[in-house]
Amino acid sequence: MRILAVDLGLARTGLAISDETEFLASPVCTVSERRLDRLCEKIAAIAVEQKAAMIVVGHPKNMDGTCGESAQRAEQFAEDLKVATGLSVVLWDERMTTVTAISYLNETDVRGKKRKAVVDTVAATVILQDYLEYRRLHRE
Repeated sequence: MRILAVDLGLARTGLAISDETEFLASPVCTVSERRLDRLCEKIAAIAVEQKAAMIVVGHPKNMDGTCGESAQRAEQFAEDLKVATGLSVVLWDERMTTVTAISYLNETDVRGKKRKAVVDTVAATVILQDYLEYRRLHRE
């Protein structure tokens, strides 16, 4: 099953997709959109285009596990995506994924404007790869 991951941002939102075997997460794109209603429509269209059967939305909890404004925004957005797509939508703890994405970009010497353009998509890829690993480890 192909799974689409969403790293929701205030101005830019990164997307990644899994392969059919749920082994590998690959970046799709970064969507620049501030209005959540329009963003939801765009991601719903991308989900169809990518043949996604499920969506994972990064859940940016605080480091102590509590839910702040960003986490609540992601929760509402996940509900909106579920309605817009009719797909199963799950929230996935994304603490430290941006740090991991920046680390990857440092290792590959991606800096400046190039980094800004891809960091959200790399973060979505990290979220999805973590989720795929979880699914692999918890299959019965």
